[in-house]
Amino acid sequence: MGIRELLSEILGDEGHVVQLAENAQQARVARQAGAPDLVLLDIWMPDTDGVTLLKEWQRDGLLTMPVIMMSGHATIDTAVEATRIGALNFLEKPIALQKLLKAVQQGLTRAQEVARAPALAPRPAVASVPAPEPAAPAPMYAAQPPANGAIGIARPVSNGEAHAHGYTLSFDLPLREARDAFERMYFEHHLGREGGSMTRVAEKTGLERTHLYRKLKQLGVEPGKLGKKNAAQ
Repeated sequence: MGIRELLSEILGDEGHVVQLAENAQQARVARQAGAPDLVLLDIWMPDTDGVTLLKEWQRDGLLTMPVIMMSGHATIDTAVEATRIGALNFLEKPIALQKLLKAVQQGLTRAQEVARAPALAPRPAVASVPAPEPAAPAPMYAAQPPANGAIGIARPVSNGEAHAHGYTLSFDLPLREARDAFERMYFEHHLGREGGSMTRVAEKTGLERTHLYRKLKQLGVEPGKLGKKNAAQ
């Protein structure tokens, strides 16, 4: 109760409208009543833990808003699991004021970006793409936005846009696999450019260092190896 009231006062002073839920059931009812712009979700709750509630929302198509997980007892594995399910960030209690406000602002910014994103055009029932020549090396691809109702086409990208680490993005992949593949390319690109410096990569990507470490562990990206490889080149 003390933490709920404190966070409510802080965010209210910052001009946010705050709705409180003291357990998972109240949170379910609040979510059914309407989608908030952002959710701060504790892991330890009286009835259902936060990770389980997060899974419920993801399963039922209700995870349409950024969710920031909070805990004073969770392990790194718990944080990794929460981000894999769809949590945007993870804050460890006691939560520093500036870290809280920065995470909330990042979450609200993300929500606005998603709301402004144009809807994808419907894909045709059948589409064929010619196979590449057998001797040609596999290029790196970045998605082009669909235009005029056509299917999105993949195009080769330059070295200035992405480093080839053996990944090829395909629209035929399941969404989660495609997202993970893109995120691996994204972080390896920045780690390669910054010589493996976690501080500079955190600044470039706008992530807290702790969240960045967890994200890289989740994706199987090893910053040390990338830094050494870049230095050798």
